[in-house]
Amino acid sequence: MLKQLETAGKLDNTLVVMTGDNGWPFPRCKANLYDGGTRQPLAVRWPAKVKGVRVLDDFINLSDLAPTFLEAGGLKPRPEMTARSFLGLLTGAEKPGSRDRVFVERERHANVRQGDASYPSRAIRTHEFLYIRNLRPNRWPAGDPEVWKAVGPFGDCDNGPTKEFILAHRTEPVLQPLFKLCFDKRPAEELYDLIKDPHQLSNVAAESGYAAAKKKLRAELDRWMKETDDPRAISDDDRWDQYPYFGLPEKIPASTK
Repeated sequence: MLKQLETAGKLDNTLVVMTGDNGWPFPRCKANLYDGGTRQPLAVRWPAKVKGVRVLDDFINLSDLAPTFLEAGGLKPRPEMTARSFLGLLTGAEKPGSRDRVFVERERHANVRQGDASYPSRAIRTHEFLYIRNLRPNRWPAGDPEVWKAVGPFGDCDNGPTKEFILAHRTEPVLQPLFKLCFDKRPAEELYDLIKDPHQLSNVAAESGYAAAKKKLRAELDRWMKETDDPRAISDDDRWDQYPYFGLPEKIPASTK
């Protein structure tokens, strides 16, 4: 594609973005709000408008791509779009460092729970902390332990050697803590100190020393959910669970219980 653009003489005036679509296909990564599930590479090239080579540590959400593309094309993002264009960061019109937090969310990744239930979660990520709110902590975050519909146990986690090894040795003393981290039910709130715990393995939400940070991040997440008309902030119903699923056909009949 780049060669074709170059041949056509349009490469330098084409906004090219390289990124990913989700996190690593391992336990506690893809389909989770930890960095292993949300952090993606992002490289942007547009020589006609973006000069030089820079590395920025501002937070960007992939949903920000849509308003960025619209603005780059001379159009205004629609008012219902809550994402933010980062064209100003690229051109230098916006000061680097102004985007010091990002909000991420999760609903239904696949049909892996009884009743096609989702696992609703919201999170705010700053340079210092990751705060996660699990809205249905009674549900299994990686999917039900029992097979449900088209995938196997804990179906929100992609099958692979790592998953299979942890499940096969889940009762062994060395692997049991990893099994709980990856597949067990989680508390309603999680908080990780990214300076001390960059891999987000130790939840400090219940520790008194982090009460102020948790309160502040909780309030910011509440505000963002209301500002973006998040249905979970309005009525916190389970309407997401009612939408039809158009993924793989069912291989195992749905339970009648």
